[in-house]
Amino acid sequence: MIGYDDIEAATRRVTGRTRPVALAHAGERLWFALEFLQHTGTFKARGALNFTAAHRESGTIPAAGVTIASGGNAGLACAWAAGRQGVPATVFVPETAPEVKVARLRRLGADVRRVGREYAEAAEACAAFTAANGALGSHAYDDPLIAAGAGTLLPEILEARPSIGTVVVAVGGGGLFAGVAAAAERHGVRVVAVEPEGSRALNAALEAGAPVDVPVRSVAADSLGARRVSAEALHWARRPHTTSVLVRDQEITAARRLLWDEHRIAVEHGAAAAYAGALSSPSPAETCVVLCGANTDPSDLA
Repeated sequence: MIGYDDIEAATRRVTGRTRPVALAHAGERLWFALEFLQHTGTFKARGALNFTAAHRESGTIPAAGVTIASGGNAGLACAWAAGRQGVPATVFVPETAPEVKVARLRRLGADVRRVGREYAEAAEACAAFTAANGALGSHAYDDPLIAAGAGTLLPEILEARPSIGTVVVAVGGGGLFAGVAAAAERHGVRVVAVEPEGSRALNAALEAGAPVDVPVRSVAADSLGARRVSAEALHWARRPHTTSVLVRDQEITAARRLLWDEHRIAVEHGAAAAYAGALSSPSPAETCVVLCGANTDPSDLA
């Protein structure tokens, strides 16, 4: 399991290379962490950069470069981070990946392979490619370097607003949640993990006592569509400072619309899920909602 020393090491690698998080006041005791302003449009740039930088330090990036399976956002981050290291990136995405993400992947120079209808199918194809070509396999969420990189967000939030007592994050496979929860434990901050009812890998793992496969049927499936949560995320979900919350697709859609109507913030449904969780389960403490990504087509918000 990752510890705070892993997050401190990640901080040293990414500082000056990622954008410090900006906070926006959103109401009484409520703040937004505008992490969609991060490179590639999501928090995932933090983990991808930590992953590639750590492997560059250890000399373990092969000539074949890096490869990853992704709903889109982790692939964007991987391609961007690989480009900063001057190595090729091959990204496997489901056929259902939004065109806006696929087009941007290609602009970043990635070799994009579209396979299957779900993330899990793209992940199987990526694993076969890794075995055949010797590329360095990254992961959208289930890697300690990825999770530790994501965890660098929490100290930045507290540096900007030390009075924050609760942080709300959306959960797909659990990389962001695991990193933030690991950092939050050191600082005495509560973490709320929000998932769609139709894509509840973490919540189901808590019920089962182990990671289990779940069906994926949600409006937020393109970014929160992991079929199985990481063991790292389950470990942190069992800690007393974390809470699991489920929201309906209707709540996610309404939260996304509210973010646009009231704040003129256009985010993807996965990011809106965190806001939906904050609205459905308000905290008495000063709260920061992580708006984790905005790789979306905003035409339906007009």
